[in-house]
Amino acid sequence: MAYDFQVAVDAARPHVLADWWADALGWDVEPTDEAFIRRMIAEGYATEDDTMTHNGGLVWTEGAAIRHPGGPDSGNSGRIYFQLVPEPKTAKNRVHLDVRVGAGNIEAEQARLTASGATFLHRASQGPDSWVTMADPEGNEFCIT
Repeated sequence: MAYDFQVAVDAARPHVLADWWADALGWDVEPTDEAFIRRMIAEGYATEDDTMTHNGGLVWTEGAAIRHPGGPDSGNSGRIYFQLVPEPKTAKNRVHLDVRVGAGNIEAEQARLTASGATFLHRASQGPDSWVTMADPEGNEFCIT
């Protein structure tokens, strides 16, 4: 049996990082259901301390997700969840994303992502393949290929 999955990314500011990655990938930030959040508070399952306002809307403090704009019906079920953690990133990622932009687009994407807050780390190649390793605004490494 094959399974769907999501990638979870630790973050100090999950909603801000979700916004950044949604823009970087051309994906959508998953909408939150304010009525559901308010109902969970009213019924005692959550407190106001579990929430915050982000971009003018009520959201759960603990995390935010982005998804491929086509969604599962298009065969694209990608989802990345950004979860709040108390500690800062201190070491190299053991898992990272490879964003496939096409060989002819690497330079332009590097410039665009750098302008939006990413950090260039290094270039590399192996055989005919080349890539640029970068870090998102919280220091999580990723490659553009």
